[in-house]
Formats: sequence, C-alpha cells, structure tokens
Amino acid sequence: MRTPSLARGERKGRRPRRCQGGPAPIQGIRADFQRFMCMPFFVLENVTTSATYWSEGAEGGETVTARGSRICFPQGPLSSCQGSPLALAQAYEAKRRLGEKFPELAPDEAVEIRIISTTGDQRLEISLSEIGGKGLFTRELDVALASKEVDFCVHSTKDVPTDLIPDTELCTMLPREDTRDCFISGNPDCTRIADLPDGSVIGTASLRRQSQIYSVNPTLRCVNFRGNVQTRLRKLKGGDVDATLLAYAGLKRMDMTQHATSVLEWDEMLPAIAQGAISFQCRSDDQRVLDYLRPLSHEQTFQSVTCERAFLAALDGNCKTPIAGQARVEDGQLLFKGLVASPDGQKIFRVERAGSPSDATEIGRDAGAEVRKEAGEKFFEDMQDYVQEVQAANTKPTKAPASA
Repeated sequence: MRTPSLARGERKGRRPRRCQGGPAPIQGIRADFQRFMCMPFFVLENVTTSATYWSEGAEGGETVTARGSRICFPQGPLSSCQGSPLALAQAYEAKRRLGEKFPELAPDEAVEIRIISTTGDQRLEISLSEIGGKGLFTRELDVALASKEVDFCVHSTKDVPTDLIPDTELCTMLPREDTRDCFISGNPDCTRIADLPDGSVIGTASLRRQSQIYSVNPTLRCVNFRGNVQTRLRKLKGGDVDATLLAYAGLKRMDMTQHATSVLEWDEMLPAIAQGAISFQCRSDDQRVLDYLRPLSHEQTFQSVTCERAFLAALDGNCKTPIAGQARVEDGQLLFKGLVASPDGQKIFRVERAGSPSDATEIGRDAGAEVRKEAGEKFFEDMQDYVQEVQAANTKPTKAPASA
C-alpha cells in the first residue's frame, strides 16, 4: 500500500493551499497552471472551470482552468477528476458514497481532490469534432492511471471512448441521473426547439444535438458553444445565442434546474450514449481498489450503459459522428433506442431493441449492426469526409452527405 507523499506546501512548512468555493476544504493541493496534484486515490473526469487557489503570502489567488481533479485517500486508492463545478460535484458525490460504504474513508481529511487539465478543455474555441473527439477528455487521465499516479478515475461516462487503454476497465457505474437534455431559451415564449423562429441561433458543440435540431427546422443555425455550464448560461444571457441545450443531469447535480426552460423527452432529443452516468475506471489487476469500487456499482445503470456503449462501438462512434442511444431496464426487460444521423439532420436512421438485461452487450451490438447495414458504409464514409470539410458544430451545414 502506497504511503502518500506530502504536497509541496507541506514539505516546505507552508500552509496547504485551499480551494475556494468547493463543498469542503481540499488539503495538500499544489497548483500549477496545467495540472493540480494532491494525495492518493482516484480520478474524476468531466467539465471545465476556473478554480482559485490561495496560498500563504499571496495577495490574490492563482486562477487556473482545469479539467480533472483527483480525489485521493491517504493510505488508500488515488483518483482524479475535472476541475469544473460539475466535475467537482461528481467528485464529491463519489467521495460521499465511498465514505458511507467504508468507514475508514468517511473522515473529511481522508479524501482529497486533484485536478488535471485536458486538451479538450484547453481548446474551447474549437468544436470537438475538429480536434479529435472523446479521447481529448481522457488522455491525460489515462496517462495518470497507466503510470500508477492514481488508482482510479471517475468519469462522466459519455466522454469515455469505447476503447479503453490496455489492462483497465470501467468497474463501477453509480446510480444514473436523469438522462434527458434540457432546452434553455433566452425567449420565454419559446419552450421547445420547434418554437424558435426561423434563423435562430442555438449554441451547441454536439453533432448529436445539431443533427436532431436541424431535423426539426433546417433554418436554425448551430454555433460552437463550449465551456462549463456557468459560462454557457452567461453567454446565453448576454445574447450570444438565442437558445442552448444542456444535459439535465448536470444541472441537477449542481442544483441549477431553475435555468431549464423545458426538459426534452427522448422522442424530441435522444440523449448521448451514457449521458447522466458516472463511472469509475481502474486497473484490472488492482484487486484492492476493485474491492472498494465494485460494491458501489448500480446493476441496472451498468447494464443500460453497457448496451449503449456496445451500440456506439458497433458504429465506431466518436464526437465526429452524430450518434445517440439510450437504454433502460423496465419490468425485467432492457429497452433500447438508438439513432445515427447526418450532421445536417436530413438523414436519420433509428433502431429499437428489447431483451434480457444479461444480454446488454449483444442487444447494443446487434442494434448497431442493423443501423450500419441500413445506412450503408458509404453513408459513414461520406459523413466523416463531410465533418472534416465543414467546421461541424461551428456553422450550419451547407450540404448533406451523399446518399447511401
């Protein structure tokens, strides 16, 4: 079992820096402008924000934008996550659940948070489709996990590629939040996408949302709109866009649901694969950490997300592909809905499946194979070419991919 090393401030006899605005003091955190490190346990991964760190003798704070923060347990597993308010909320949720399950992890000082900045958070001016997709939010965390700097990572599962780094696994899924998207409008008279006047501007960096928006009204214009939740709401209030869409789960975790104009049902906006699910990733041979994490897993969430990720894998999906999919377990049956679309929303292929939850992987894989066959390989080839030519989430498409 690793003995935690002291943070830089502790080694030099200074007071540890404190993170302002977090749910609890974060002890022993060393801040630099690209990544924050602290003591041993696990990695939480999601959104971006600015966190201000105060140190002895400083007149102000050091403000750093970072993706991941790590929750660390002295004498226990080490983790990391993002540094935004949403990522920190998820980190503290993980910390709370571990403390409730394992008394030795219950004391507040037993868990600390580390922050790691990722490429996806540093390049907010560019849409995800242009800079490589999902892996941008996990690469730095993967390095920390593989090098044993941390013992596990806590992820917003929708950001996790279907191909994990070797010898690691998603071992735990916490009970899932509401998976739906919410519509947030600057015009109180517009409560749905269909209510927006022709030519309205919607802020979203998601090709999945973009394609479904254009299928409702092709005159609307989607523009790149990245950053943490607070940043997006501020831009909306400032009139940068007429409306935006966010995951309702994120607003709920931060107690900000009052900002939602309406919550969109699956038939109106099918959510992203694994949306609303927090997962833990660890090394497959680390039995000590697995013994901590597996008891926290929620079986029905695990089955649903497994099905969705199998669907995504069958379509070779990433942030360059407008793919949506949701599964849930009802009355002992796993029910799945999925779609793949062209970025301009003019072609949408839908699929539904039902079966035993124990067959989650097969259900998702078969659904993906059906959609792939119906759309044809040329559809996927043309779509990738199209996305590379058009700055996908930044401007309204001017052409559709060729017919399959």
